[in-house]
Amino acid sequence: MTAGNKLARILAARSGEAIELAFVTEDGRTTKVLASEDQIDRLVDELEDVLNSPTEGGSGEPPAAA
Repeated sequence: MTAGNKLARILAARSGEAIELAFVTEDGRTTKVLASEDQIDRLVDELEDVLNSPTEGGSGEPPAAA
């Protein structure tokens, strides 16, 4: 896995049947991805879990992709 880049901004817009997410990093690079509504729902659920979980312990690394 490559080193992470600090996120500056996230933009979201509909693109036909998909939802386009644009991730802008502090160094100005932009990465765009297309996601289905189901993928966005699962992402929101994961983010809520992270935000509602205790902050102590853990390695600070994201979990391995399923």
